[in-house]
Amino acid sequence: QVQLVESGGGLVQPGGSLRLSCAASGSGFSIYNMGWYRQPPGNQRELVAIINAADNTNIAASVTGRFTITRDNAKNAAYLQMNNLKPEDTAVYYCNAKIYPPGSSVLRDYWGLGTQVTVSS
Repeated sequence: QVQLVESGGGLVQPGGSLRLSCAASGSGFSIYNMGWYRQPPGNQRELVAIINAADNTNIAASVTGRFTITRDNAKNAAYLQMNNLKPEDTAVYYCNAKIYPPGSSVLRDYWGLGTQVTVSS
């Protein structure tokens, strides 16, 4: 069974940095892309950044120039480097991966449990 495990959230002051990690565990699967979404308090979940196996990325305009997404295909992992954090970046951040499960040719969405990022002085 495929699972996504996130780490790296926490409390940081404005202007600070955090690095989120997400790793897919299991066997026999193939990852199409990985990414991060976030859900601010009282708001809907929104895309932050995604990256595919060819390292093509899609970054939300609100974080462009501050956030970077990278991927380690050998580790089935993705990372979100967040710099110059702002209070409006406060949210629960969710890892997402579109994966071909073992023995399947149909893509399926997988989600992590989420990690809290709080930007406050």
